[in-house]
Amino acid sequence: MTMQQTPLLMHQLMDRGAALQPDVEVVTATTDGVRRQTMAETRDRAHQLAHALKESGIKEGDRVGTFMWNGSRHLEAYHAIACMGAVVHTLNIRLAPNDLEYIIDHAKDRIIIVDADLLPALEKLAGRMPSVERIIVATEPGLEGWSTTLPNAMDYEDFIRGKPNRYDWPQLDENAPMGLCYTSGTTGKPKGVMYTHRSNYLHTIAICMTDVMNLSATDTVCGIVPMFHANAWGLPWAATMLGMKQVFPHRFMVPDRLAEMMISENVTISAGVPTIWQGVKGLLEANPGKYNFKTLERLTCGGSAPPPSLISWFWDELGVEMVQGWGMTETSPLATISRRTGKRKHLDTPDDQRAANQAKAGLPIPGVELEIFDENFKPLPHDGEAFGELLIRGPWVCSEYYQNPQPDKFHNGWLITGDVAKIDREGYLIITDRSKDLIKSGGEWISSVDLENHIAGMDGIAQACVVAQPHPQWDERPVAMVVLKEGAEVSKEQVLEHCANKFAKWQLPDDVLFAKSIPLTATGKMDKKVVRAKLEMDGYTLA
Repeated sequence: MTMQQTPLLMHQLMDRGAALQPDVEVVTATTDGVRRQTMAETRDRAHQLAHALKESGIKEGDRVGTFMWNGSRHLEAYHAIACMGAVVHTLNIRLAPNDLEYIIDHAKDRIIIVDADLLPALEKLAGRMPSVERIIVATEPGLEGWSTTLPNAMDYEDFIRGKPNRYDWPQLDENAPMGLCYTSGTTGKPKGVMYTHRSNYLHTIAICMTDVMNLSATDTVCGIVPMFHANAWGLPWAATMLGMKQVFPHRFMVPDRLAEMMISENVTISAGVPTIWQGVKGLLEANPGKYNFKTLERLTCGGSAPPPSLISWFWDELGVEMVQGWGMTETSPLATISRRTGKRKHLDTPDDQRAANQAKAGLPIPGVELEIFDENFKPLPHDGEAFGELLIRGPWVCSEYYQNPQPDKFHNGWLITGDVAKIDREGYLIITDRSKDLIKSGGEWISSVDLENHIAGMDGIAQACVVAQPHPQWDERPVAMVVLKEGAEVSKEQVLEHCANKFAKWQLPDDVLFAKSIPLTATGKMDKKVVRAKLEMDGYTLA
């Protein structure tokens, strides 16, 4: 007997939840409360959006950009664009205009769907998006009277109004593209990662497993991690497949609003970077007894490693498990997971050891292989002591970048992650450093090299070195060390103003230090580990 050779296509998953649980709600935060619609309505509107896009000339393989907060219309765009055979290109709303201009042009986006309150950011690119034929503007209560200087703009509701609520999804090759996300803060220009139907289908199934995120049709998820950030860790796809209740915070990301929504909507699972959960922790500590998370069971934390004290606090104070995940844009993104009870032997493990395991990057998700190599690509022992370059492979790990192969980023079918790591005897991944000196701030990457090159281009600057420094809220922040040319006078404020011409506010250095020289390695490169060590020895800290 042979099995059916059914291609793995996302429409098989994305229509499922509404078919099985049509009345389950999709909730979006608004200025004065929330806006509700059912899973069935969300599905029908996604089908209408697909018809509207097709009538606008969007074909299989075309890129459609989204410049949006987390909300029901962004979910509809995920659903419609991918299932109709086009490519949903999630644009990072936090990027500087120059990076956005490059990404939109490189992807050749034909249509961009934008939230009305984000129009000012997109308007900075007016006249600089030659591939974009039409702008579709999504509105929430209070923003209906939008206007824009961008040409060919149309209201989202007018765009889909009257369109049929059933679209005959095409039968595609399972390796056809369906999603595109660009890495942020990498050295040089951002690189595009193209997700296929097959890769996303398998990733969606895998993250639902009991030993991964343990997702169920009975869950209510509050999706805080941005939908423009590596598939929102895969949660919108999985939640829609299962028919989970979904709660979206839109732009209302302050701790008290998040806490109130999670409590009132009976959220059982949420996901966000450590700074989000540090903010919630601070809110609860400042208001004892005010917030009762009676239904919350687990939090998925990623982007950067949460402090063990934060993991322990949520368990000790709320009985909430903090699930740490590690991955990259290039891995769709989930690759490892660290649960409170990761193995049978952990059933009898003391709380402090469980917290220590949770603070590690985690165990590989089924289907993913990890290995650490030395500089000659020789595998190193998994003893928790040896560390080397982390490589990864699996069915949802990219094999090249979109229209930018970069073979030096891959080795014999493995993706070279750029992370330096250890693997212990139990198979846990432990990230120790980043080989390319990228700075991870609040879950977002910042390129030290790009900042250095820009600062070094200033008049009066001889040399610039940018390093990561620990920060109590954002995990890491960039600090610039600058050497002036002889006789030059340049102030800290001038350096920051110069950087602000190119970089987004969150990418700017937190401090500028002036030095007579910057230590160099034997090959003449700036020795950043010496710079970091000197700052630590001098007792330098960021408030």
